[in-house]
Amino acid sequence: MITMGHVHLRQAWRTKQFWLIWSVLFLNVTAGIAVISMASPMLQDVFGGALVGLEDASAALTASQKAAVAAAAAGLVGLISLFNSVGRLFWASLSDKIGRKNTYYTFFVLGIIVYCLLPTWGHMGAPGLFVISICIILSMYGGGFATVPAYLADIFGTQMVGAIHGRLLTAWSAAGLVGPVIITLLREAQLDAGVERALVYDRTLYIMAGLLLVGLICNSLVKPVHKSLHMDEEELARERALQHDTHISANAETAARGRFGPLGVVCWLAVGVPFLIGLYIAIAKAAALF
Repeated sequence: MITMGHVHLRQAWRTKQFWLIWSVLFLNVTAGIAVISMASPMLQDVFGGALVGLEDASAALTASQKAAVAAAAAGLVGLISLFNSVGRLFWASLSDKIGRKNTYYTFFVLGIIVYCLLPTWGHMGAPGLFVISICIILSMYGGGFATVPAYLADIFGTQMVGAIHGRLLTAWSAAGLVGPVIITLLREAQLDAGVERALVYDRTLYIMAGLLLVGLICNSLVKPVHKSLHMDEEELARERALQHDTHISANAETAARGRFGPLGVVCWLAVGVPFLIGLYIAIAKAAALF
């Protein structure tokens, strides 16, 4: 589904394709941020004493047991950071093989399944499966960010993909506001209604699955941009001259990620060393879960 032309920024953001992809990113991020914001309290509220080996998850905890539960929750936060990072590499690489649209199909279909399973794991008292599901969700949250620039390049061409991506990131800003608010309001409303603390997240998770279903529909509606919106040769040459661009990017992959060479090695080292340090910290915190 790679376009043969390039769409100017002033046209791109007015197309239905832009707003469909905007919605796709918004809904994926909203669901992901919702889990990030409630993962630690959710683990503690749903499993409680079970995290420290008590048969009755709702039993009163000693100070040391509370500290152990908090450490397990911190371990989940560490795993979230780890899978958020690794997901960006894994899903972006997979999208090169299966295509961006199919990658987002995977995000939404798998996400709907996993979100609906989370309450089941809670009722079954299966914290291990619960944690694995959270990690899968967060890998797709990170993967959504890493995949969307190439998705835009597939649809709008490579010439102005950076500028188009900049406008699309307003979806992330909007999701950052909406996601936590939805979670907080739903949680407080259910607590005020007398719902047990261990059960207040069920409805919220099903609502997140519903949002992903909407995202799945939006993704299915994304089609190539009509040729009439492509820049003609004269306009394209003018834009390249303004950007001092004397060559044509061969494909969306190169445009979104850049060519790899000595400078690429240096850049990867600059990013990789802090990443490995963060990876060590995340694994150290996650060890408390096992």
